[in-house]
Amino acid sequence: MSLNVFVKIFLALAICLFIGFMASLATQVGITDWYPTLNKPWFNPPDWIFGPVWGMLYVLMGIAAGIVWSKGFYHKWVKTALYHFMFQLLLNGAWSILFFGLKEPFWALLDIVALFVILIFTIKWFKIVSDTAAYLLIPYAVWVLFAAILNFEIWRLN
Repeated sequence: MSLNVFVKIFLALAICLFIGFMASLATQVGITDWYPTLNKPWFNPPDWIFGPVWGMLYVLMGIAAGIVWSKGFYHKWVKTALYHFMFQLLLNGAWSILFFGLKEPFWALLDIVALFVILIFTIKWFKIVSDTAAYLLIPYAVWVLFAAILNFEIWRLN
């Protein structure tokens, strides 16, 4: 791989990890006092699993975005793919604000459904540019789908 690819991956990683860090700050608002009081479904994972999973997913997202970006932002398919990526990344960050910061599971549910839809389009566009980049987003899509189901159940139970 060329230096260009590594630089783009590094920058994309930095952006993704920054969004993840900001989301974790929003999460801290409700995780200690509000979230433990909620009724949760039987399949709710232990709290300690979320940090490592999201950390790994943000790294995969950054690598995928860097690979696509390295193909040349001048290309319309690269631009389209990265616009979708940035939109889904904003929805990703907004979810933590809605769910934990504002303590609004219903609005968070709407956000995560939109996130999943945009993520599917992002994977489609990434696949046009790079199969590898698209495949790197699949674990993220699976986790977002699981999180959407979990969000729905928490909203329904509360």
